[in-house]
Amino acid sequence: MKLPLSLIETELDLFEKKFKDAAKSNVFMLDRIMRYVVKRKGKQIRPMFVFLSAKLCGEVNDTTYRAASLVELLHTATLVHDDVVDDSAERRGFFSVYALWKNKVSVLVGDYLLSKGLLLSLDNNDFEILKLLSEAVRRMSEGELLQMEKSRSLNLDEAVYLEIIKNKTASLLSAACGAGAWSVSSDMELTKKMLAFGEKVGMAFQIKDDLFDYTSQDIGKPTGNDIKEKKLTLPLIYTLNNTDKKTRKEIIYIIKNENTRKAKIAYITDVVTAAGGIDYTISKMNGYKQEALDILHSFPPSEIRDGFEDLVKFVTDRKY
Repeated sequence: MKLPLSLIETELDLFEKKFKDAAKSNVFMLDRIMRYVVKRKGKQIRPMFVFLSAKLCGEVNDTTYRAASLVELLHTATLVHDDVVDDSAERRGFFSVYALWKNKVSVLVGDYLLSKGLLLSLDNNDFEILKLLSEAVRRMSEGELLQMEKSRSLNLDEAVYLEIIKNKTASLLSAACGAGAWSVSSDMELTKKMLAFGEKVGMAFQIKDDLFDYTSQDIGKPTGNDIKEKKLTLPLIYTLNNTDKKTRKEIIYIIKNENTRKAKIAYITDVVTAAGGIDYTISKMNGYKQEALDILHSFPPSEIRDGFEDLVKFVTDRKY
C-alpha cells in the first residue's frame, strides 16, 4: 500500500518551504540545530492528514498550511523531548538532538519548537486550531505520564491501555484532521467528524506499532524493544489476562528482572503468540480501521476520499 502523495504533492512541496521558514531562528546555534531537525524529519504523515482532511472538506488555503506547520512543529517538539525522557541516542536512523547536544539544549529546542508553533497560530488569529492542538498536547502529556505510572506496577488492563494510547498517540492525529477540516470550513460539526476519524486512525496506528515488537521483520525497531522498556502493550496485556497464574507470574518476573535477555524475550513472544495475543491485537486494530473507514465513507465518493482510504490502509499495512 502506497502513500497517496500525488493528490497533495503541490501542497507538500509548498509546506516544506513554509515549515523551514517557521522553524528558523536568528540564534546561530539554534538555527543550525533546526536545520538538522528539518532535514531529518520523517514521512510527514500528520501534515498529510491535515491536507487530505482540508481537501475532503473544502479548498486548501493559508490557514491550512499554518495548521500543518503547527502540527509538525508540535510533533517534532514532543519527539525531541521524548528522546530526553527515553535516553534515546537515535531518531529515524540518525543521531537524535539529545545524542548530539545533550539534555539542556534538547529541552530548550523542544520548548523553542513549541513556542514557534503557538506564535504561528496566535500571530494569525488561528485560535480554534490552536485550541485543538493545545488540547492534543495536554492529552499527550497525560497519556505519557499515565503509562509511566502503570508501567511501574505492571498492572494494566485493556481499558486503561486504550485510554493511554488514545491520549498519547491518537490525540495528535485527531487534532491534525480536525485542524485541516476547520481551516477550510469553520464548521464545528464537520470538524468533530474529522476529529473522530483521526482518533480511530491514531488508535489503529499505535496498535500496529505495538505489533512490531512481536515480529522479526526488518522494520527499523528492535524486536522486543517494548519488553526491554517494560512497556505493557496490547498483545502482552491480552496474554496476561488470558493465561494461567503460573505463566502470568513468570512473564511478569521476566519483564521486571530479565527483560534484556534475548532468550527470555523470545519466550515471551512465543507465549503471546500461542495465547492468541497477536491475533486479538490484529483484530482490534482492524476494528478501529473499519470505524475510521465508516466515517470516511460518510463523505461523497471522490479521488480525495479514495486517497485518504489508501492512507488509512497504509497505517495498518505498513512494514515499519
